Amino acid sequence: MNEISQTSPNNEQVFFAIRHRLKKGKRNLQQYERWLSKIMPIAASFPGHLGVQVVRPPDGHNEYLIVVRFAGIQALEFWQRSPERQQLLQEITGILDSEEAIDIKTGIDYWFTPPAVGKHPRRWKQWLVTTSVIWPLTMYVPPAMEPLFVKYPQLGEFGIRQGVLALVIVGLVVYLIMPLYVRLIAKWFFKS
Repeated sequence: MNEISQTSPNNEQVFFAIRHRLKKGKRNLQQYERWLSKIMPIAASFPGHLGVQVVRPPDGHNEYLIVVRFAGIQALEFWQRSPERQQLLQEITGILDSEEAIDIKTGIDYWFTPPAVGKHPRRWKQWLVTTSVIWPLTMYVPPAMEPLFVKYPQLGEFGIRQGVLALVIVGLVVYLIMPLYVRLIAKWFFKS
């Protein structure tokens, strides 16, 4: 049976993280890559699918991490239990070294979860990466939002303005910038 950890309410965006450990061999890696190019567009066609990230193993390793985002737990469960997914999983059972491990979570848990080793990056790296994302946003988002505050003066009042800016900045960080940024710097970020 698959290992499943579920900590997500019904109405929140969820991360469906799948770890596949392949049997050793270049041919298995090539077959798995072909399989990925087949399954990803099928998953993307399902309702509530919000995107996917694939963390490939470094040289000499054989474990893939695929993180698929869904709009909610119902959309995720619809994909997870679908005949399409079950059929596609059957196609790779011969090249898997062990059963897939599935982890279902919400929020920012996967920002700082390393792709294959189960340790978190050093705190100073987390601090540096988070600061490097938020700092420029605090410089550019407020001026970009100024026309909104001029048009709707009630949004520009003290307290409300800061709340609107926080919502926009945190939204950009959580949903757009951080997932891509961490993926780009993964080699350095998760290195001990």
